[in-house]
Amino acid sequence: MPASSRTGLDRTALRADLRAAIPDATIALGITVAIFGWLYERVRAETSATVAVMPFLADANEYWMYWACQAFGWSALLWAWLTTMLGLLRSGPGPRRLPVPAVRLERWHRSTSLTTIGLMFAHAALFFAELVRTNSDGLEPFGRVWSAFVETFVPGGYGSGTGVVAILLGLLALYLAIPLGLLYYFRGGTGARLWRALHRFVIVVYVLSVWHTLLYGTNVWFDGWPRTTLWLLQLPVALVLLARLLAPARRVERVAGGPAWARLLWVAAVTAVLAATAVVVAVVVTGRDGGRTPEVPSAPLSVTQGMVWAGLAVFAAGVAATILVVRRSPVRSPERTGDRTATG
Repeated sequence: MPASSRTGLDRTALRADLRAAIPDATIALGITVAIFGWLYERVRAETSATVAVMPFLADANEYWMYWACQAFGWSALLWAWLTTMLGLLRSGPGPRRLPVPAVRLERWHRSTSLTTIGLMFAHAALFFAELVRTNSDGLEPFGRVWSAFVETFVPGGYGSGTGVVAILLGLLALYLAIPLGLLYYFRGGTGARLWRALHRFVIVVYVLSVWHTLLYGTNVWFDGWPRTTLWLLQLPVALVLLARLLAPARRVERVAGGPAWARLLWVAAVTAVLAATAVVVAVVVTGRDGGRTPEVPSAPLSVTQGMVWAGLAVFAAGVAATILVVRRSPVRSPERTGDRTATG
């Protein structure tokens, strides 16, 4: 028995995936540098939407950490999109028709997931470092570090402007991404069935990340093609998610003949994805989603921290119910279901 079996941590798989993530992370860093250069030049050229919102950031040299923070945020969102698409293709009907083997798709999904978590943490760490550096409240050394830590890493700790909700959403995305993304390496302790069931909740991390960007990504605050493009990128995610619900790769996940509550949840999930797809199409066609208009006072936030915390409570209840159901439900073997998929 391997030593890792005591804790359930698959150290061999984790080390292999970390090595596989090195070239992936290198590409991500290169793209982050390119995004940083683009943001930096837009500030110098006085065409940055961020500076239009916050004029005090006009000195690109002084606030370079803020622009690096934004660059990591954008690359993190890009990699979140990529790993979400790979995961959905792997677990849906795609592998049977794609030229890439399912095993390779899964390997890419795991490596890009690790890179995404690293990029998200770098995004937050640079924001923390910038708050410590600027010390806008004039605090002594310990006070400035503690204040920056609370505003950056404590959910609900940021208390001004749009960030009251936006940063909370971003932190929830980060803190959910870590356990849901790394749960694969603990499947020896949880069991493969529970890991698969819980891993499906990772789509919430992606939704929170996009929501965080739409609220706080100052380069896409205003109506226009950048914001519309961000919405357009969500259309493939919605369509592949719909395909995954309609025809999952693992036969054991199909709801036909299953319990009534499973069929009801499936109908609710398909309905929600169809509604989300319709919203994305409407936004792309009209180019309007409630984004801000330059030189026009913005409307107050329609979402409060209380609503977000209530949503988190519902999410936690869903996770708890999933654990209970999986623990109590009998195991359906691949031989009886016709399923030959080892993972998914």
